[in-house]
Amino acid sequence: MLSSAMTLQYLERLQIHRPKRPTTAALFALHRAHVEKVPYETLEIQLGRPTSIDPDESVDRILGGRGGYCYHLNGAFAALLSTVGYRVAWHLAGVQVGAESAAGANCNHLALTVECEGQTWFADVGLADALYTPLPLSEGMYSQGCMTFGLRLSEAKPGGWRFDHDSKGSFLGMDFQAEPASPADFVEQHQYLSTSPKSPFANTAFVFRRDFHGVDALRGCVLTRIDRDGRRKHELTTGEEWFAVLRSRFGLTLSDLSASERQGLWHRVHEAHVARESTMTHASYTAAAD
Repeated sequence: MLSSAMTLQYLERLQIHRPKRPTTAALFALHRAHVEKVPYETLEIQLGRPTSIDPDESVDRILGGRGGYCYHLNGAFAALLSTVGYRVAWHLAGVQVGAESAAGANCNHLALTVECEGQTWFADVGLADALYTPLPLSEGMYSQGCMTFGLRLSEAKPGGWRFDHDSKGSFLGMDFQAEPASPADFVEQHQYLSTSPKSPFANTAFVFRRDFHGVDALRGCVLTRIDRDGRRKHELTTGEEWFAVLRSRFGLTLSDLSASERQGLWHRVHEAHVARESTMTHASYTAAAD
C-alpha cells in the first residue's frame, strides 16, 4: 500500500484522477495512462546502475520521471492498484522471444491479474509493445489498435495461461502460472537480467511506449514505429538525436545524469549498435558466399 502522498504523485505522473471506487472502467483508464506515460526501459542497466525490484523503490523511480522493465512497472502498478482498492495478484511468468526459445513460466517476467466487479482481468503494463488495456482472463482473440492478441490455457504451464502476441510484436508469447507469487520469487532472475553479461539487456538498450494506435520502440540506435501503416525504422546516428528521441517520444529527460554520464551512455549504446551491425553484415556476406 502506498502513502497518500506517493499515490497522489503517482496519479499526477499518469495525469489521471484517483478513482472514486475500483471499477472496470477506472482499471482500464489507469492501465492506458500507465503504458502511455511510463515507458518500458532498461537504461539503468546500460548505466551500470542495477536497481532492486522492491515495489516502493520502483514507485520512486516512476515518480522521478523514469520507467523500468516488467518487475518495476508491474510491481509499481500493482501497488497503486492495491492502494486504490483493487485485488491484485503477482504471477510467475515467462516471455518466449522466438520459436527457438522454450515456452513456460521461467520467471523472466512478472504478470498481474486483477479482480474487479466480479471478473478477473489479465493486466500488464510491463510487457513492452503488447497490452494497451487489460484482457479478460478468458480464452479468446482480442484486438487493440493495430494488434491482435490471443489468450488461452497454457500447454507449457499446466493450469496456467498463455498470451500469444501479435506477429508484429517483439516476442512470440508469454506463459504465466495461476498461483500467486511474491516479490521474493523474482529476485534471482532480476539479478541475472540486470547484471549478467549474458542478459539480453546487457548489450542492447530497450525503450518502448504503447499508445492506442501503435508502438514506439527503440532498440539501441534504431527507432521503430509500428501502427496500421506498417513498420517504419530510423537509425539515430548522433547522441543529440538519440537523447532528443528519448525526450520527445518516450518522455525520458534523464535530467539526473551529468554530461559525462550522458556521453558515456551514448557511447556504450552506439558502440554496441555498431558491433551488431558489423556482425549482421558479416553474416549476410558469409551466407551469400555459401
